[in-house]
Amino acid sequence: MPRLKIVICALVLLPCLAFFGCRGARAPVPGASSTPSAFSPDGAEAAGKVITPSFLRTQIARISADDFEGRGPGTRGDSAARAYLAAQLGGLGFEPRHGSEGWEQPVELIAVNAKMPKVWTFEHGAKRLSLSLWDQYIAGSGTQTARGAIEDAEVVFVGYGIEAPEYGWDDFKGRDVRGKVLLMMNNDPDWDPDLFGGKTRLYYGRWTYKFESAARHGAAGAILIHTTASAGYPFQVVQASWGGARFELPSKGGAALVVKGWVTEEAARAMVGLAGKDLAALVESARSRSFVPVSLGVKTSLRFESQVERVRSGNVYGIIRGGDPRLADEFVAVSAHHDHLGIGKPDAMGDAIYNGAVDNGAGVAQVLAIAKAVKALPTPPRRSIVILFVAAEEQGLLGSQFFAEHPPMPAGKLVADLNYDCGNIWGRTRDITQVGIGKSSLDAVVARVAARQGRTVKPDQFPDRGSFYRSDQFSFAKVGVPAVYLKTGTDFIGRPEGWGKEQILSYEAHTYHQPSDELRPEWNFDGMVEDAQFGFLFVLEIANADRAPTWVGGDEFEPKASVVPATTYGH
Repeated sequence: MPRLKIVICALVLLPCLAFFGCRGARAPVPGASSTPSAFSPDGAEAAGKVITPSFLRTQIARISADDFEGRGPGTRGDSAARAYLAAQLGGLGFEPRHGSEGWEQPVELIAVNAKMPKVWTFEHGAKRLSLSLWDQYIAGSGTQTARGAIEDAEVVFVGYGIEAPEYGWDDFKGRDVRGKVLLMMNNDPDWDPDLFGGKTRLYYGRWTYKFESAARHGAAGAILIHTTASAGYPFQVVQASWGGARFELPSKGGAALVVKGWVTEEAARAMVGLAGKDLAALVESARSRSFVPVSLGVKTSLRFESQVERVRSGNVYGIIRGGDPRLADEFVAVSAHHDHLGIGKPDAMGDAIYNGAVDNGAGVAQVLAIAKAVKALPTPPRRSIVILFVAAEEQGLLGSQFFAEHPPMPAGKLVADLNYDCGNIWGRTRDITQVGIGKSSLDAVVARVAARQGRTVKPDQFPDRGSFYRSDQFSFAKVGVPAVYLKTGTDFIGRPEGWGKEQILSYEAHTYHQPSDELRPEWNFDGMVEDAQFGFLFVLEIANADRAPTWVGGDEFEPKASVVPATTYGH
């Protein structure tokens, strides 16, 4: 996987037009479309003004209401949320998928609810360590079967668990780890900007890659060492996300782990301590190309039963047909996931509904607002627009993966995706974050829209989170569709430096994937309005351009013009 290229986009001057209060004389952008700008059609400014705080608040209040029960996949609340979104699209004047076929692309899911033992025991000679479920370890089944077991399996520390020949990196060194349980770090090498992505996490550092890597090597199980720094969130997020049923697309066969697990850093330290080893020293040894797997001499067995159920969810989407006969069969998607975590373990207040108001009620509301603005245009854009709400994102981007691998339009006709996941609840910003900057020609479009709003574009402001690989734009990028993920800026108007990052980090620490993610009276929607207007103008420009977006030469996704299954990505 080539390293991510961070490109600083010049906000060049464009011809004078006022949008949402921004004015200024600007020169043409080299290479810009020869067609009239997407900003110039009569009524576009007025169309953007239909995006209001009251509309956003109303949508978030509805989609995150208690009667939707946290929108867990396959639940009554999931079904109710999908019906609500379909009704909203219909009310806005969008067309259902191919006319008579309805608003949904059905997505079949396999729900696996593994009943893990209250303690997981590890042994080294006469010494024993018992890790308690929930507080010290969390685990799920890696197979879609009613029972799972590993017997007297050896634990092997494999560092980052990465094979990346383009970086000359191989943590396995040919070691046979079939039937072993692999203890792995949950990140990638980050101390050198010329090695992997430096502080910018690549897919190699994502937990999904770790489990895929272990399965490819025939391991029986994999245990990730959780730290807040390496995961980008506290252990309570793992508990909430992995504490109940896990969902997958139906298995296509192939290698699979028996168990996928997480342990706290303290538990991992105690585990390697059974072998008389120091966790800090092992981690340090892994920070080298010369690292070789370390057999700990620790053995473990684990048996569990799982409730396995086929359930149905769905991707909800509607279409506005393009007005150009030549380009109307090309589509620009605007996406947000409609699911959250459903009903889970109650918090200290007894609240068990994980409402997901920010994640992703805010994303859903912004996409509906963009849909409303597109429909308010006096004439449709040249290309067709798909407003898409995907299922089971919290379970591993499953709905968007299914849509990308089974698109309802001809192959190659989906030309771009703009994704919203969460939203700005703190006020207006001077900046906006583009996750995945430097990857495609969409950078220039983002820069032009930012100039219209008088804002600056910044790359991922928390690059160690690996955000490009954590939301639904990744599914589209994997099949060759240029994609942008817009996130909240951090330079808040009227606030001191650093205040914005403090709010985001506080949300992650206390509210993310918790029952407390609920709509609050004190939310400030001014920034969310501006971010949704940004997306509206962005979509218009892509939809009206002569040429479809392209990847930057040499980008990791550039060669992918066909479906690439998730289990083979990165090799």
